[in-house]
Amino acid sequence: MALRTLDSLGSLAGKRVIVRVDFNVPLKDAVITDDGRVRAALPTLNALINQGARLVLCSHLGRPDGAPDAKYSLAPVAQRLSELLGKPVAFALDTVGDSAHEAVAALEDGDVAVVENLRFNAGETAKDAAERCAFAEQLAELGDALVSDGFGVVHRKQASVYELAEILPSAAGLLIATEVDVLDKLTENPERPYTVVLGGSKVSDKLGVIEHLLPRADKILVGGGMLFTFLAAKGFKVGKSLLEADQIDTVTRYMTEAEERGVELILPVDAVMAASFGADAEHVVAPADALEETAFGATGLGLDIGPDTARIFAEAIRTSKTVFWNGPMGVFEMPAFAAGTKVVAKALTEVDGLSVVGGGDSAAAVRQLGFADDEFGHISTGGGASLEFLEGKQLPGLEVLGWQ
Repeated sequence: MALRTLDSLGSLAGKRVIVRVDFNVPLKDAVITDDGRVRAALPTLNALINQGARLVLCSHLGRPDGAPDAKYSLAPVAQRLSELLGKPVAFALDTVGDSAHEAVAALEDGDVAVVENLRFNAGETAKDAAERCAFAEQLAELGDALVSDGFGVVHRKQASVYELAEILPSAAGLLIATEVDVLDKLTENPERPYTVVLGGSKVSDKLGVIEHLLPRADKILVGGGMLFTFLAAKGFKVGKSLLEADQIDTVTRYMTEAEERGVELILPVDAVMAASFGADAEHVVAPADALEETAFGATGLGLDIGPDTARIFAEAIRTSKTVFWNGPMGVFEMPAFAAGTKVVAKALTEVDGLSVVGGGDSAAAVRQLGFADDEFGHISTGGGASLEFLEGKQLPGLEVLGWQ
């Protein structure tokens, strides 16, 4: 069954529409350092504003412990949203209390209000369904319909994502509809060659997606911290690099299965080894089979793929028609160890086909490294949700909107 879309809600003119967005943005000293998720919500918000709906936006930010915490306030987000929309945005000092009700009551057609962080309320993420339902009932008093558009949380059964969608007439926003359409193309008849690029720190975080995509991909490229578990599975020494020894048997099985299926599993041929974990750490490039044969010996740390690997990866990416990338190639936050990630990102911008950046750290990396969102086919707003979708899991926040 397909997602219920905005059209399914009929005319929303004059109606109070709760929009569950994902404004979980990074903040430093109350200043947003990456507003990508706010900008991603604009198409849906503008569509509703143009209909004359009265928008009540709700989101989480960070992980407050079910109680108000000033450092996780959505106030800076409301301010940034006002700038992006070019119109005033009201901000409620609570989520379902007097301030929220007053802000909503003051809305006129086309107006926008943001209520305070959903996770200031324990009911939002409660394990007990009755607690979530009780909070969802309070939220429902603020609106006549729900537009769910926070793709980054659709893999969570939380009050504003699941129970609220059962209480109010609900539909997917344009962002969620786009995310589902793009990710569905990665699992159902992708244009070939189809290449999957995986990085990030841990193999264990990617087990499900590797399992699900092995029968579907033509090439799988492995970088990031997880590469060292693969190299260890080949019998190479990796110094003090990140290693999940308990995953070596699983990784070995993946390498065998890839060979049997004719999938090209491309591992690094070199890596950047450092004396310590730090931006100014001494570092050298070493062959993958000689990572401990540097001046650092067995104490060296691998913090990026090497230049030869980056070139090999880039060529594989550029010659593909469909590419999905999740996870940086190295510690991109440190300039000395960002080169691999930058080369991979650049190659994705040159794909003659569909290139998808799988949210989370990958999205943060491409923006920090100076790439614009529109240089890629699609940048997902949900790292964990994207991976679970590609693993073939049923996501509660999509199921409740009709997706099967």
